[in-house]
Amino acid sequence: MAFKKKYAAVLMTAALAVSLSACGAEESADSGSADSSPAVEEEASQSAEAGTQTGGGKILIAYFTAAENSGVDAEASASYSDVNGEAKGRMQALAEMIQAETGGDLFSIQTEEVYPADGGDLIDYAADEQDEDARPEFTTQIENLDDYDTIFVGFPNWWGDMPMPLYTFFDEYDFSGKTIIPFNSHNGSRFSGTIDTIAELEPDAEVIEDGFSINERDVPDAAGDIASWLDELGF
Repeated sequence: MAFKKKYAAVLMTAALAVSLSACGAEESADSGSADSSPAVEEEASQSAEAGTQTGGGKILIAYFTAAENSGVDAEASASYSDVNGEAKGRMQALAEMIQAETGGDLFSIQTEEVYPADGGDLIDYAADEQDEDARPEFTTQIENLDDYDTIFVGFPNWWGDMPMPLYTFFDEYDFSGKTIIPFNSHNGSRFSGTIDTIAELEPDAEVIEDGFSINERDVPDAAGDIASWLDELGF
């Protein structure tokens, strides 16, 4: 009997040890789960916050260059620059630099009008269009404008003003509630009064006054300046 009691006591002690060990392991597992849960929740929260910060409408980069509206190869146009060994319309080159930094969609404003490739003829043609207050018809159209919140708009300075196709552009599209960011190339006149003109044509849009303006001869080397400008704007 004494042996049986002693043997039973040993069995009870062993069972109790196993039970305590199992409880400890379960508590340890629960504790590990509790420790990891906040980290997962925090990571998910940070991810959601990042999505909110980078979300929203898309970016459109619209531009007009005579080089793409002259009916000739870019090299034959007075509006091209040599960028990294490739002939490009100056505004196209700037637009692509902005795209490289922002990931926006490019839109080339193209018209039914065929602009002279020769520089002197182009200047005279631009002056005639201004005198006539012309509104050249487009052959390209923006698709899904509602998808875009921010519109970069690029153009050369012709006779202290925007090319007349830009007036067609702002007549045709309503940018109410959107942000318009101008950029241009010039031969000494910078923006002239064009930013104010854009604000008048699109009174319900936010027009950024701190646009990017560069002398046409400096366009090929503008990438660094554009990156700095966009960084200042928060892009």
